[in-house]
Amino acid sequence: MLLLRIAWRSVSGIVTRVVAERAGALDRLAGLRRIGIDEISYRKGQRYLLVVTCHDTGRLVRAGKDRTKETLGRFFDDLGAERAKLLTHVFADGGEFIHTVVARHGPRALLCLDAFHVVAWATNALDEVRRGLAAELRRDGRAEEAATIKNTRWALLKNPRSLSTDQRTTLAGIQAPNGPLYRAYLLNEQLRAVFQARDLVST
Repeated sequence: MLLLRIAWRSVSGIVTRVVAERAGALDRLAGLRRIGIDEISYRKGQRYLLVVTCHDTGRLVRAGKDRTKETLGRFFDDLGAERAKLLTHVFADGGEFIHTVVARHGPRALLCLDAFHVVAWATNALDEVRRGLAAELRRDGRAEEAATIKNTRWALLKNPRSLSTDQRTTLAGIQAPNGPLYRAYLLNEQLRAVFQARDLVST
């Protein structure tokens, strides 16, 4: 760092020392009631950290290498049975190993699926309906209609407020002749609206 006339190696040493001192003085596992469990990629090649956060304070509680039940199990081992009983809510994605470990170690906690993954699953289901309809039209010899449905992907998946004029026209074009696809689109948007309404209420 030129302005402070100090090398980055020295900065790294200072940060490491301060973090170590604070880590020794702070019990990150104290007072946990509502926690979130997720994963984050930290390097190419499918390398992940399993991250636990406190939803009441927003602080990072634990980051462990690999997204496995063993990594999550070590967190609960350190938390201890008594403090695990105090957990009221655990927010996570649909990973089966997370559900299994939480059910074993925190039986009193309500396991909640996070909004991001719920909306993502609904969006994937919508895209499956679109692909299925296009395939059905091709099998019936209606290649031109199948191509039209194929090209509706971005209009269906994009946030309605960000749609271009052409994409709005595309949605209007599928409304009447492709009832199941348009119904799936509306269901997906209604689900998204549920979580947006929740965010508005919480603010």
